[in-house]
Amino acid sequence: MDYAYSIASILLAYLIGSLSFAVIVSKAAGLQDPRSYGSKNPGATNVLRSGSKAAAVSTLLLDAAKGWLPVVLVKWLGGDYGLGDATVAAVALAAFLGHLYPVFFGFKGGKGVATAAGVLLGISWVLGLATLVTFGIVVFFSRYVSLASMAAAVCAPLYYLLGDRGVWYVDKNIAAAVVIISALLVYRHRENISKLLKGTESKLGAAKKTGP
Repeated sequence: MDYAYSIASILLAYLIGSLSFAVIVSKAAGLQDPRSYGSKNPGATNVLRSGSKAAAVSTLLLDAAKGWLPVVLVKWLGGDYGLGDATVAAVALAAFLGHLYPVFFGFKGGKGVATAAGVLLGISWVLGLATLVTFGIVVFFSRYVSLASMAAAVCAPLYYLLGDRGVWYVDKNIAAAVVIISALLVYRHRENISKLLKGTESKLGAAKKTGP
């Protein structure tokens, strides 16, 4: 492995992940900073509270893309530069950490749901799709985005392990990265867990507009 290429890939993935599109898209659309209203989380769900569905969808897609792109590029081009699964795993984790702790935005980022989905799709579209289906089923029946996000996060490592020798061969580095990403995503939802237990968590489509 060429360690210079590996380190450069990891650093670039973190920088790409540090692009907080909730803030960038909101500013471009002339909307209020999502960190100033609602849950104050710079993510697509909170941007939706601004009343702009277009801005929310754009944020969702761009946040997912910044997780998907670095992983896919390393997988596609890695062979030419001696980059293996260990680098893929490190790049996946770096892109996710960039979203959670963005260097461009005072290390205060979002919860990472869309970016985690992008990372998983980059690792394997089957893994990403299975995780997204889990998210969709839970959110459909519960109407809680936070609960669906955590359920999908818990299932993602299990899906990766279950796919061994059938859909892919499990790599310990990628498995570790998926576990860490899942654990961090659940941790970032700790306030939502408290609200769910208290029965005060907002359901999808039930929250009142709190943005500008």
